[in-house]
Amino acid sequence: MGVFESRSFKQSNLSRTIKKHPSVFGVPFVLLMVAASFGLSTVTQTRYDMHDQKVKQVTKEQELRLDANRKKFDIKEEYFRLSAAADEDWEPKRIQRPKGLPEWGVPPTEPPSKQ
Repeated sequence: MGVFESRSFKQSNLSRTIKKHPSVFGVPFVLLMVAASFGLSTVTQTRYDMHDQKVKQVTKEQELRLDANRKKFDIKEEYFRLSAAADEDWEPKRIQRPKGLPEWGVPPTEPPSKQ
Protein backbone atom coordinates (compact mmCIF):
# COMPACT_ATOMS: atom_id res chain seq x y z
CA MET A 1 0.00 0.00 0.00
CA GLY A 2 1.22 3.44 -0.86
CA VAL A 3 2.20 6.05 1.67
CA PHE A 4 0.23 9.29 1.67
CA GLU A 5 2.28 12.37 1.14
CA SER A 6 2.08 15.06 3.78
CA ARG A 7 1.72 17.79 1.20
CA SER A 8 -0.57 20.59 2.36
CA PHE A 9 -3.34 22.06 0.22
CA LYS A 10 -2.32 25.28 -1.52
CA GLN A 11 -4.51 28.08 -0.21
CA SER A 12 -5.52 31.09 -2.26
CA ASN A 13 -5.22 34.66 -1.06
CA LEU A 14 -8.98 34.91 -0.56
CA SER A 15 -9.22 31.80 1.63
CA ARG A 16 -6.27 33.00 3.75
CA THR A 17 -7.89 36.41 4.22
CA ILE A 18 -11.23 34.90 5.24
CA LYS A 19 -9.48 32.53 7.63
CA LYS A 20 -7.62 35.43 9.31
CA HIS A 21 -10.55 37.89 9.28
CA PRO A 22 -13.97 36.14 9.13
CA SER A 23 -15.73 39.51 9.37
CA VAL A 24 -14.60 40.28 5.78
CA PHE A 25 -17.24 37.81 4.61
CA GLY A 26 -19.71 37.96 7.54
CA VAL A 27 -20.35 41.69 7.91
CA PRO A 28 -21.27 42.36 4.26
CA PHE A 29 -23.50 39.29 4.26
CA VAL A 30 -25.38 40.45 7.36
CA LEU A 31 -25.72 43.97 5.93
CA LEU A 32 -27.10 42.54 2.70
CA MET A 33 -29.68 40.46 4.59
CA VAL A 34 -30.84 43.47 6.66
CA ALA A 35 -31.10 45.71 3.59
CA ALA A 36 -33.02 43.05 1.67
CA SER A 37 -35.42 42.65 4.59
CA PHE A 38 -36.20 46.37 4.64
CA GLY A 39 -36.53 46.48 0.85
CA LEU A 40 -38.89 43.51 0.71
CA SER A 41 -41.03 44.86 3.55
CA THR A 42 -41.70 48.11 1.64
CA VAL A 43 -42.52 46.20 -1.56
CA THR A 44 -44.85 43.86 0.30
CA GLN A 45 -46.58 46.75 2.09
CA THR A 46 -47.16 48.48 -1.25
CA ARG A 47 -48.71 45.29 -2.62
CA TYR A 48 -51.15 44.99 0.28
CA ASP A 49 -52.04 48.70 0.09
CA MET A 50 -52.91 48.36 -3.60
CA HIS A 51 -55.08 45.34 -2.85
CA ASP A 52 -56.92 47.24 -0.10
CA GLN A 53 -57.63 50.13 -2.48
CA LYS A 54 -59.19 47.75 -5.01
CA VAL A 55 -61.40 46.19 -2.36
CA LYS A 56 -62.53 49.48 -0.79
CA GLN A 57 -63.41 51.32 -4.01
CA VAL A 58 -67.20 51.40 -4.35
CA THR A 59 -68.90 53.74 -6.78
CA LYS A 60 -71.76 55.99 -5.68
CA GLU A 61 -74.17 53.94 -7.77
CA GLN A 62 -73.15 50.71 -6.03
CA GLU A 63 -73.36 52.41 -2.65
CA LEU A 64 -76.91 53.66 -3.30
CA ARG A 65 -78.05 50.24 -4.51
CA LEU A 66 -76.69 48.61 -1.36
CA ASP A 67 -78.68 50.94 0.89
CA ALA A 68 -81.90 50.58 -1.12
CA ASN A 69 -81.91 46.75 -1.05
CA ARG A 70 -81.14 46.45 2.63
CA LYS A 71 -83.90 44.88 4.72
CA LYS A 72 -84.53 46.22 8.21
CA PHE A 73 -83.56 43.85 10.98
CA ASP A 74 -86.28 42.82 13.42
CA ILE A 75 -85.24 40.70 16.41
CA LYS A 76 -88.74 39.26 16.92
CA GLU A 77 -88.95 38.14 13.31
CA GLU A 78 -85.56 36.42 13.57
CA TYR A 79 -86.61 34.69 16.80
CA PHE A 80 -89.77 33.26 15.25
CA ARG A 81 -87.96 32.29 12.05
CA LEU A 82 -85.28 30.39 13.98
CA SER A 83 -87.74 28.71 16.35
CA ALA A 84 -89.85 27.53 13.37
CA ALA A 85 -86.75 26.11 11.70
CA ALA A 86 -85.98 24.04 14.82
CA ASP A 87 -89.45 22.45 14.69
CA GLU A 88 -88.91 21.25 11.13
CA ASP A 89 -85.68 19.37 11.84
CA TRP A 90 -87.19 16.29 13.50
CA GLU A 91 -89.05 13.34 12.07
CA PRO A 92 -91.57 11.21 14.01
CA LYS A 93 -90.52 7.58 14.46
CA ARG A 94 -92.59 4.71 15.77
CA ILE A 95 -91.15 2.72 18.64
CA GLN A 96 -92.10 -0.75 19.79
CA ARG A 97 -94.85 -0.75 22.40
CA PRO A 98 -94.36 -2.48 25.74
CA LYS A 99 -96.09 -5.84 26.16
CA GLY A 100 -99.66 -5.58 27.32
CA LEU A 101 -100.19 -2.04 25.97
CA PRO A 102 -102.60 -1.79 23.03
CA GLU A 103 -101.65 -0.17 19.74
CA TRP A 104 -103.29 3.19 20.44
CA GLY A 105 -102.09 3.64 23.99
CA VAL A 106 -105.32 2.82 25.82
CA PRO A 107 -104.47 1.05 29.07
CA PRO A 108 -105.73 -2.53 29.35
CA THR A 109 -108.79 -3.16 31.47
CA GLU A 110 -107.20 -6.04 33.41
CA PRO A 111 -103.74 -6.10 34.98
CA PRO A 112 -101.03 -7.89 33.02
CA SER A 113 -100.55 -11.54 33.92
CA LYS A 114 -97.44 -12.57 35.82
CA GLN A 115 -95.45 -15.31 34.18
